[in-house]
Amino acid sequence: MSPLLILPAVDIQHGRAVQLVQGVSESEQVFGDPVEMAERWKNQGASWLHLVDLDAAFGRGNNAEAISQIVAESGLQVELTGGIRDDAALEKALATGCARVNIGTAAVENPRWCDEVIAHFAERVAIALDVRGEALATRGWTATQGSLWDTIDRLNQAGCRRLVVTDTASDGTLSGVNTDLLTRVCGRTEAKVVASGGVGSLDDIRALARLTRLGVEGVIVGSALYRGAFTLASAMAATKAVESNTVKCDGQKEGSI
Repeated sequence: MSPLLILPAVDIQHGRAVQLVQGVSESEQVFGDPVEMAERWKNQGASWLHLVDLDAAFGRGNNAEAISQIVAESGLQVELTGGIRDDAALEKALATGCARVNIGTAAVENPRWCDEVIAHFAERVAIALDVRGEALATRGWTATQGSLWDTIDRLNQAGCRRLVVTDTASDGTLSGVNTDLLTRVCGRTEAKVVASGGVGSLDDIRALARLTRLGVEGVIVGSALYRGAFTLASAMAATKAVESNTVKCDGQKEGSI
C-alpha cells in the first residue's frame, strides 16, 4: 500500500487562480496568478498538480497560455481537465505535455468516443465522475444527466484505468469527505480512484488514506490549502503516518498466534 497522493488544485478562470463553491462560476474566490500558485505548491513538496481550465469547462474560452506555461515550467506531473470533449481538444491538452487528462462531460454525452480514447491512451486518460445524487453533473456542472453506476459499469467494460470522483455537494465547502460514496465506487470498479470534494481537515486526509486499501489512490485538495485549513506538508505527513500505522498493525496480525 502506498501513501495517499495529494494533488493540489490550480483552477484557472479568466486567467486567475480561483476556488469555486460547488462549481458555481460566480462563487469564485481569487488567489492570484496561476503560474505563481503552481510554483507555490511545487516549493511545498507537491509532485502532482490538478490543473483545471474552468473557462473551457464552461464553454467560454480557455486559459491555454497559462496552462502551457505551468506544464513547461513547473516540472510537476500535471492532471489536466476542463472542456476536453472531442479530438481537437484532446490533442491540444495532450500537446501541453501533461501526464494525463480528465474527460468528464464526454463520458456521458459521447460514450463511444470516450471508450475509444480510453482504449488508445490508457494511463494518460482518467474519467471524471462529478457526482450529483445518483447522476453525473456535466457541462461545467450546469447540467445533470446519466446514471453514475451505469456509467461506471460501462467504463469498466472499456478498460478505464482511473476515475476522478467528485462529490459536487461538498466541493469547495470544507464540510468533509463523502467516504460512503468513495467506498461504494471502489466496490464497483477495479480502476484506481482519485477523490475530490469536501476536504476540510487533516482528519479528512486520514480518512481517505485509510481507503487506499480499497482503491483510493489520491485526493485533490483546493480550498483547504488555499484557506489555510492545513499545509501541504502536514497533509503528506498525515498520509505517511496512516500508512506506517497500517503496516505496523498488519505486521502484528501476521506475527500473532
